[in-house]
Amino acid sequence: MKPILLLFSLTVIACSPARRMSRELRSNPTYTDHFTGVALYDPSQKRALIQHNADKPFTPASNTKLFSFYAGLLSLHDSLPALRYIIRNDSVIFWGTGNPLLLHPDLPDTMALAFLRSRPERLFFSPANYTGPRFGPGWAWDDYNDDYSAELAPLPIYGNVVRFASGKTSPARFTDSTRMVADAPSGVHRSEFENQFVRPANDNVKRQDVPFRWSGELAAQLLADTLHRAVGVVNMPIEADARLLRGSPTDSLYKRMLYVSDNQFAEQVLFMASAEHSTGPLNPMAELHRATDSLQHTTMFKGSARWVDGSGLSRYNLFTPNVLIDLLGRIYARVPQQRLFALLPAAGQSGTLKSLDMSGKPYVFAKSGSMTGVYNLSGYVLTKRNRLLYFSIMHNNFSQTVSEMRRRTAELLKEIHERF
Repeated sequence: MKPILLLFSLTVIACSPARRMSRELRSNPTYTDHFTGVALYDPSQKRALIQHNADKPFTPASNTKLFSFYAGLLSLHDSLPALRYIIRNDSVIFWGTGNPLLLHPDLPDTMALAFLRSRPERLFFSPANYTGPRFGPGWAWDDYNDDYSAELAPLPIYGNVVRFASGKTSPARFTDSTRMVADAPSGVHRSEFENQFVRPANDNVKRQDVPFRWSGELAAQLLADTLHRAVGVVNMPIEADARLLRGSPTDSLYKRMLYVSDNQFAEQVLFMASAEHSTGPLNPMAELHRATDSLQHTTMFKGSARWVDGSGLSRYNLFTPNVLIDLLGRIYARVPQQRLFALLPAAGQSGTLKSLDMSGKPYVFAKSGSMTGVYNLSGYVLTKRNRLLYFSIMHNNFSQTVSEMRRRTAELLKEIHERF
């Protein structure tokens, strides 16, 4: 009897879902015609179920936003820092905290505006607490006209974009710097180094957001236009006794950042984390390194990752599927499941995962990341057997469309949902 039992046991192992899917990943052209990495992990049993190129580095694209989310969880409070300010005699002097919601066209926070309106003193804005670059490391210089490349700033305003829609321009201040040209190419185009815009005279732009060149003077002017009162600019270092004004709930920013993969929100999380830790100059890279240091305690992260920006726009970023699995576990340990699944897009239902072909009750909650030749999806999957598993599926260096990789990823997750 013993040999028979042993044979039966080996047969079961050989035909296990994990073994079968691992073989498919190694042999099926769906996964071998480009660079594919898959990690599947069972946290209840604390063991890896699938490891396919799981320790190889991949370009993560917007999977990087999961790291920015984690950095926010480490540092941000329940409400976002909106401004720092001091009152000196007859003046209020204020500094930005990197909060991107001031007059944002889709998710505005009115707390800072209400505060500034209520002050009887003269208003002065100082941009001196951030002197870093306007773009992240490795960003494409010629993407300056695209909505996903809004400039980094200590006090973003209007999302640092001009919205052209149905013949209207917002903020209205940019109307006079927009020229209508008969033979202009389709869409609105900005001069690279100044806020001069060109749009075709016969092109009815339904909606296009174009980043503007940010400056402290421009931010003050736009604020003054809204407040209907003067806002001066002073180049004054932030003082140690500057008070902190808080604004919107932090989860409102996290949800939009993860749902629509908002690059600016992800970058500015690092600014706001810096504002929470110090009244000194804003140093988003220090916050990135702070979060990295908290991950360095695991041997999995050491030598297996490179993190350089908050949004994932940079191709300098490199993460392995296993590093993302470790991160998903750390996030899950800090955020209750109900709250976490409400913040992440649900496959087939919401956000960037709405187009995934998955019907019925949502069972995948995850963050996608895509750019030319890159499609990744990392998050949590609930199986038919009511198991919660962490997964990271990464596709790099493919020549097919991103939509094709999205379809293949959905099929793989359906199999995981059914088989496990």
